[in-house]
This record gives sequence, C-alpha cells and structure tokens, in this order.
Amino acid sequence: MSTFSQSYPMSGGDDQHSYIHNSTYQKAAMDGVEEKAKQYILEKFDLLTLNPDLSTFRIADFGCSIGPNTFHAIQNIIDAVKLKHLKESQENSLVSSLEFQVFFNDQSNNDFNTLFRTLPTSFEQEYLSVGVPGSFYGRVLPKNSIHIGTTSCTTHWLSGVPEQVFDKKSPAWNKSYIYCNNLIEEVTKAYKDQYTQDMSLFLKARAEELVPGGLMIMLGLYLPDGVAMYETWPGIVKDTMGDCLQEMAKLGITSHEKIEMFSMPLYFPYFSEVKGVIEENESFTIELMETVRHPLEAAELTNDFMISTYRAVMPTFIEKHFGNGKVDELFNRLAKKFSEHPIDFEKCKKQMIYYVVLKRK
Repeated sequence: MSTFSQSYPMSGGDDQHSYIHNSTYQKAAMDGVEEKAKQYILEKFDLLTLNPDLSTFRIADFGCSIGPNTFHAIQNIIDAVKLKHLKESQENSLVSSLEFQVFFNDQSNNDFNTLFRTLPTSFEQEYLSVGVPGSFYGRVLPKNSIHIGTTSCTTHWLSGVPEQVFDKKSPAWNKSYIYCNNLIEEVTKAYKDQYTQDMSLFLKARAEELVPGGLMIMLGLYLPDGVAMYETWPGIVKDTMGDCLQEMAKLGITSHEKIEMFSMPLYFPYFSEVKGVIEENESFTIELMETVRHPLEAAELTNDFMISTYRAVMPTFIEKHFGNGKVDELFNRLAKKFSEHPIDFEKCKKQMIYYVVLKRK
C-alpha cells in the first residue's frame, strides 16, 4: 500500500526552501484575477440581504498554507466588503460598524505557527484570526457561519491517491510514472473519478458552512481541452523528477519497488470537468465562471525558479515515502538535468486558470 499520509502541507518555516518564500507562481495567478472579486462584491453582493443588522463578517480561506498569499487574498476581500458596507450604509441611512473574523483552514500538520507569526501587524488591527485544522474535503466550520469563502490553487490536491494506480494487476496501474500525466487512459480515469468525488465533498461541505446568499470564490489551474499534462512545463518537471528517481534506484539510493508505489496526489482537470462537478451541486448558483491565462505562462521561467517552486511544494510526501535525505538528492539531480537540458517553453502547452464565484442558495 502507499505510504502517503493523506496530508500534504507545503514546506514550513521561513528558510530558503519554505513555501513562504517560494510561492510567487501561485500569487501571480491570484493577482491576475483579484479585481474580479472586488468588482463582483461591489456591484452584486448584497450585504443587507444577508442580514440588515450584521455586525461580524466572517471569511474563510480553505487551504491557506502558511502565507503570504492567504493574507493578500483576505485583504482584497475585506477591502471590497468595507467599500460595499460603506456604500449600503450611506444609501440606507444606517449607522453601523462591521467587524471581521477570518478563519484560516488547512491540514492539521500545516505550519500554523509560521502562518500566525508572519501575519502582518496591520492586519491584526483589521480582523480577528482563527486557525482551523482539518481537511477541506469535509466540514470544518459551523453551519451557516461564513459569509465569504475562498480557495486558491488548492483543489488539484486530492484527498488521496486512487488505490488502483498501485495495483500491478489493474489496467489503471501507473507503472513507474509518479503522477497523472495523461499517458495511460485508465490512470487518468481513476484520478478523474477521485477528483470528482473530492470536489463533490468540498462543495457539499461549503454549502453547509456558508450562510444563504454567501459567496464561495474559487481559483484553480486546469488543462485546456486536448492538452495532456505531460505536454506542459509542470508535467515535464514531474516527468524529469521521475527520471531522477529511476537514476537513484539504479544507484541503490532508493528502489524501483518504492517508485512503483509512489504517485503524486495531484490531478489537473479539464474545464468541462470543473464545470460539471459544480453544476451537479444544487446548493449554489454560478455567478461568475471565467478562464484566463496564467500571467507567467508567457515567460521563460528560470531553472532556479522552477526548482525552488517544486522544492517548496513536494518535500513532505517525498520524504515520507523515500526517507530522510532524499529530497536534497532528488532536487540536486533535477537542477543538474535542467541546467544540461533546459525546457523549451515555446513547445510547451499551457495550463489555464479558472475563476469561479458561487452563491449559496
């Protein structure tokens, strides 16, 4: 059986390999759509319908990691809600103040210490903060308690790897591949089924936690129709990681058996798959569903940028499966390969960003 812990926190702390210093790719995706959230809240979000006497506004970030991206996303929402509240108060001759409470949710082994230690001092004066450990594939907050929920670049992380990809007798055996690269149809189907199940659970839980009329804002990466993961630069990085692991096995640093029992809990859906699972949940109306290119997809990323980005995201389950000391060995080999054979970005297919605003019925 796989040794995955079913929980995959980003690299904690604040050293050179930590997520807090190596998550600009994710932040660029968020920056590309932040005005959409502001515009929707200002133009269409009705605070008075939620509750005319509302005094505490509650926001939750599901899959917050350790910052700083979560602080940026939360501040963007708060600024928009403040402007909307001021406008509605003036139009309706209301004299009321609005306090903000923010719930930061992630897996229980997330580095919450670093998250709250790096919370900007100015933010502490703007809202009351709460840490909420637990998988967002289940309910983590009280029913009808949240006014706006948000999640960014998170739901491609599955609750677990489909068991059949480790079964050599199954058509969905992933052989020596270390992720769902869309090369084996049965593997792709197994991952797709897991993604569909997980997303259904995610939306069901949020539907219970959000107040009627509340918003769920979702940003994520997807594959355009006809594009396979192995054709994208992130796919090439992971396939090259697999090559490095095979080299390590030949040298006795790890084993081929361990590689065959290793597969990343990642699935990047097609847009139609995202849309389909959202439409199946009847608790929400789709207020906004748009697609945009990632701001960095047009750039030729440096080797150091790619290595540091993945080094901050993947150490937990690599170390869990292959043992202590293997992370440095793997990424040193990966860096050497890309220095000798750089990725030709012009030939790479592009991932896209979906941006969705849902309203709780």
